[in-house]
Amino acid sequence: MTQVKRTAVTGGYRRPMVSPVAFSFDAYSPKEIAARVDAVCMAKASTPLLSLVMLGLLAGAFIGLGSLFYVIVVSDPSLGFAAQRVLGGVVFSLGLLLVVVAGAELFTGNNLLAMAWAHGCITTRDVLTNWVIVGASNFVGAAGLALLVYLSGHTDMNGGAIGKTYLQIAAAKSALPFWTAFFRGMLCNVLVCMAVWMALAGRSVTDKFIAIVMPIAAFVAAGFEHSIANMYFLPLAMLLQAGAGEPVQVAGLWHNLVPVIAGNLIGGSVLVALVYTVIYRRAAGAPTGSKAGGSSGGAE
Repeated sequence: MTQVKRTAVTGGYRRPMVSPVAFSFDAYSPKEIAARVDAVCMAKASTPLLSLVMLGLLAGAFIGLGSLFYVIVVSDPSLGFAAQRVLGGVVFSLGLLLVVVAGAELFTGNNLLAMAWAHGCITTRDVLTNWVIVGASNFVGAAGLALLVYLSGHTDMNGGAIGKTYLQIAAAKSALPFWTAFFRGMLCNVLVCMAVWMALAGRSVTDKFIAIVMPIAAFVAAGFEHSIANMYFLPLAMLLQAGAGEPVQVAGLWHNLVPVIAGNLIGGSVLVALVYTVIYRRAAGAPTGSKAGGSSGGAE
C-alpha cells in the first residue's frame, strides 16, 4: 500500500508526521467476514456432486497429513510435555492450511454453513446434504491415507516408536467416555471454525497462515477431539493391530466418532456460526443472490 509521508515545521526544522494510513487494518472486518461466509457457503451449496466428493477426499487426506506430522513430534520422548503438545499442534496446522489454501471441503469447517442457513441463504436440505457428503468423503480420504501410510512402512520409523504412538493415541481416544469425547469435540470445533473465520479475514496466504496456526495449535495442545483427524488415527491403529495379529477394535472407532462428530457439530454450527449470526447478520437484509425460502438450488 502506497503511503504519502507528511512533515510538520517545528522550531525551524521539519519533523516527519506519521500518516494515519500506516495504522490501517488491512483485513476484512468481522462484519465483512460474516458477509463473506454467506457467499462462500452459497457457493459450497451449489458445488457439483463429483467436485464435492473429490474435494472432501482431499480434505480428509490433508487432515491426515497434518496428523502424521503431529505424530512425528509427539513420538519423540526427549521433548517435554508442553513442547510436545504445542509443537505438535503447530505442525498439525498443516492440515487446515492445505484445506484453506490449496482448496478442499472439510466437514468441521463446513459447520459454518449454519450461518448461511440461519440467514436464509441456503436451505436445510443444502446444509445436511453437504455435511453428509463431505463427512463421508473426509472419512474415505483420511482412512485411504491411513492405508497408504501403513503400506509405506512409515510407522516403523524411530525404531517403531511411530507405530507405538499411533496405538497409544487410538487406545486413549477409544477409551474416552461419551460426554468427555462430546465436549472435547465441541471445544475443538470452536477453535477450528474460529481459525476458518479468521482466515476469511486475510487477503494473502501469509494472513491465512497467521490466522490458522494458533487456534489449531491450541486445540491440539489442549487434547480436544477432531473427528476427521480421528478418521485417520483410528483406522491406522486398526491396520497396525491387524498386521501384528492382534484383535482389531472396530467398536472403538464408532465409540469415539459418534460423540466427537456430535460435539464438532454443536461447537462449530452453534457456538460459532449461530453466535456470529446473532451479532452481525440477524438484523441485516438478505444478500443479493440469496435463495428464497424453500428453494433447493445453490446460488452461483
